[in-house]
Amino acid sequence: MDPITQGALGAALPQSVSNKEKIKTTTWLGCLAGMAPDIDVFIQSPTDPMLFLEFHRQFTHSFAFIPFGALLCSLIFYKWSKINLTWRQSYLVCLLGYGTHALLDACTTYGTQLFWPFSDLRVAWNTVSVVDPMVTIPLLALVIIASRTGKPLYARLGLAWVLTYLALGLVQRDRAESAGWDLAKARGHDPVSLSAKPGFGAILLWKVIYEANDRYYVDAIRAGFDPQVYTGDSVTKLNISRDLRWLDPESQQANDLSRFAWFSNNYLAFDHKDANMVIDMRYSILPNEIKALWGIRLNPTARKSEHVKYLAQRDSSPDRLQRLWTMLAGQ
Repeated sequence: MDPITQGALGAALPQSVSNKEKIKTTTWLGCLAGMAPDIDVFIQSPTDPMLFLEFHRQFTHSFAFIPFGALLCSLIFYKWSKINLTWRQSYLVCLLGYGTHALLDACTTYGTQLFWPFSDLRVAWNTVSVVDPMVTIPLLALVIIASRTGKPLYARLGLAWVLTYLALGLVQRDRAESAGWDLAKARGHDPVSLSAKPGFGAILLWKVIYEANDRYYVDAIRAGFDPQVYTGDSVTKLNISRDLRWLDPESQQANDLSRFAWFSNNYLAFDHKDANMVIDMRYSILPNEIKALWGIRLNPTARKSEHVKYLAQRDSSPDRLQRLWTMLAGQ
């Protein structure tokens, strides 16, 4: 999730077992440790656009790395925390703060390699958006109150709120998927797979994607008391052997496409405006549309050693945001 939420949750857990004399130090130390795993965003290459996709939410986010990540944080920050924390206490605070990060990320749709180096599985429980004010604002407020009053009770309330909201997200996800299955059945489809992913900033509006007849169908489901469907569109699923016959299997572009497919959990299709651009179907501003937030562009005339180009398409114009709000409001 976003750094603010990660820092607030990283602070809340050690705060909840702290005391009044040490809670201020615990707050900032846990906060920094909670944000630390995202240092991997700096692992990039000017020539290889796929490198950051492979390393973000990889080793720094794995269960196996948590003790080492906490150790690095405690070594770096102990100079300032030793005023009222022992070395052991500093390490434990960092361990609690650092440990919250990957689990929270796994609740989103992006995918987190919790079991690296034993597996490259990208865990995504699809229960919350990568940005959701309904998680962040109450949690942040309670963490600040806990720090200022010296009362761990407020931090515990913040943790309880996050757990409750994530549990509600799980319920909402299942309701959206159920509505998606009903919609597919009404169309006479028998989906090979179906998933629901939270829309931007809320667990009320969901993007439902299912595969049937070699196509992806995308719709939005507003999971209120009575689920409401915002019909979307469909697109042909990418078939490399059929659609990219010109692509040399031994080329760097073929390798990059394979890496992008792994990152995207194989939710791949062509962009409707660019015949050489392969998109990640999981993400879009409007949950009932095909237009993806990112993709890769292949070049049929590229050299064998040449990489693909990574492109982001974040069209958040006022008109599109108004349409998103209309769906959230159930209009």
